[in-house]
Parts: sequence; structure tokens; C-alpha cells
Amino acid sequence: HSKPPGKSSKEYTKFLAKTVSKQDFGWKWKVEVLEAEVLRLRQELLLNRISPRFCLENSDVLVYSHASTSSNNLEDSGCDVHNVNTSKHWFERAPPLNLCQTSKEQSLTAAVQFLQHLLEIKKLSEGGILQADFSELENDSFTICNSVSQLLDGLTVFYNSPKFPAPSFLTEAVSVLINLITDTKLSNHVLKKCFKKIEEFKKNLIQIILRNRTVNRFQALHFVSQTLDLLGRNNILRNSLISLLLLEVRQFAEQLLQALQVQSGYDVTQYENIFPLCMILEQLLQNETQESNISSSDYEGEEKIKFLENLDQIILHLSDEFPLFSLYLWRVSVLLNSGQMQID
Repeated sequence: HSKPPGKSSKEYTKFLAKTVSKQDFGWKWKVEVLEAEVLRLRQELLLNRISPRFCLENSDVLVYSHASTSSNNLEDSGCDVHNVNTSKHWFERAPPLNLCQTSKEQSLTAAVQFLQHLLEIKKLSEGGILQADFSELENDSFTICNSVSQLLDGLTVFYNSPKFPAPSFLTEAVSVLINLITDTKLSNHVLKKCFKKIEEFKKNLIQIILRNRTVNRFQALHFVSQTLDLLGRNNILRNSLISLLLLEVRQFAEQLLQALQVQSGYDVTQYENIFPLCMILEQLLQNETQESNISSSDYEGEEKIKFLENLDQIILHLSDEFPLFSLYLWRVSVLLNSGQMQID
């Protein structure tokens, strides 16, 4: 009934649909911004619960308040102590919300800042400078999980569209993630709540390496490979990462063998991309062997059994056409079998 004259029903319907679509997008955008602000406030609150005396006056200066605790706790700490207004916040107060502007970079930076503060509180509490109660992480799993998810999602976005040289906040984010996972006290809380998300992140990194088809991709592949290698240095994450890498390398070897047998073409780009995964896999297995005399025998996963099954025949058939890849397969098999050889 409200159709203007001179416009068909079909044209007016399309116009209305487009108008409503724009409105929906605007509201979704506002909701995302508001959710980000809620998370930031929850992060502030959680830090306050963990250590009420920890605050950040600005991005560079740490200030400690002893208004709520005895000064005896800071005796001979070697740290200047100042009385500060307890209403100050740990985050430099954010400007008023701009509902028209937000970015993945801002989201990633916010997550990095919060997790950095957690690590800093942990460090200060171990030095006896600050009292902290990390059991609060158990009571607020939502905030820690969403912060880690925000960090992982932000990293995945930038790894998918890398820029070089890498932005400083990206390198910093990787460093914070590794420190968080390797810290014995914090990693227990993080891994318990976020293990699936971290596993998904590792799978994404592997696929980013395999699917990259840009001409100048090798610098990006090296950057992603370094992150996978760092994640694999964590004892809890290592075995699952080894399983993921064994699966991808084995499947590619079988595809390559099938292509050779039926004399069909193979994906040259994927063949080039498989080598970073082979190198990471070899390095992780070597790390296991170096850390323990029989550590490689500790890895008895299903993927190890599948990988070694008929491997000699696969290497034999591939060695003439693909000698370098066959060499990597053999070296990985030697490392996988080294633990059992030591036991024998």
C-alpha cells in the first residue's frame, strides 16, 4: 500500500529489503562494540578481585596501593610504594564508545593488554611485591575464556592476511600467548577452560600453511611455522600438535603416491607447503628425544601407528620422483621409532 508511484512491486520490495538489511547490520555492529566494552569492564573487575592493589596509571608506569593491606607486606621489597586513589583503574580509561569505528587490531590489543596484566601480577606476586589470589580465575571462567578466544581469533585473522614487517602488536600477542601457556600457574586455568579453542587455533595455523598460494608466501609460512613451533614447546600441547602434523603429512604422502600410481598431476604448491610442516614435526620429535631418554616412546598415539603403517613401501615408491619428501618421511619415522629402540 505504501509503494510510491512509478515503481514496481518488485523494485520496491528490493528497496525495502536493502533498507532493513542495512539497519540489521548497524545494530549487529553496535552490539559487537558493546559486547567488547562489557568484556573490558569484566577484565578490570577480575584483575581487581585477583589483586585489589594492582593498578596501571598509564601504559608504562605501575603503581601499588597499600590502602587495603598492611605495610609490613611490602617491607624491604626494594620497590617505591605510593598512596594512590583506589578508584584508579588498571587500564588507561578508554575514550567514549565510538559505535562507528572498531577493528580487529583494537580487539587483539585489548586482549593482549589484559593478559599481560595477568602475567605481570603473577610475576609481582612471586617476587613478594604484590599479593594475589588466582583462584578468582576459577570463579570467572567467562572472562578468561573470552579474552583468550579474542586473542586467538585476532591472530588467526592476521595470519590469514599477513603484512610484513609484522606489526609490533602481532609479535607481542604471540609472545603473550606463549608466556600464558608456559606459565605453570596460569596455564592450568587457561588450558582447562580454553583447550578446545587452542586446538582449533593450531588446526587453523596448519591449514593457513597448506592453503597459502600467494607468490611471495614463504616469509608468511616461516612466521606461522615459528608460532606452531613455539606452541609445540609446551608439554601439554605438544602431543596433540604432533598428531595433527602426522595426520597432514601422512595424508599428503598417500595422495602423492596415488597420483604417481595413476600418473595424474599433483598440487605443486601444496607439495612446497608441506615442507614447513615436516620441519616442525621433526623439530618437535627431536625436542622430545632431547628432553628425556625415552620421551619419544611416550608418544604412542593413534596417528603414530597410522603414520608408520606401510611407510617403508610409501617411501620406496616415492623416493625416485620425490627424494626430498621421502627423506623427511624417513627421518620422522626414525624419530618416532627411537624411543622403542631405546627400550629394546
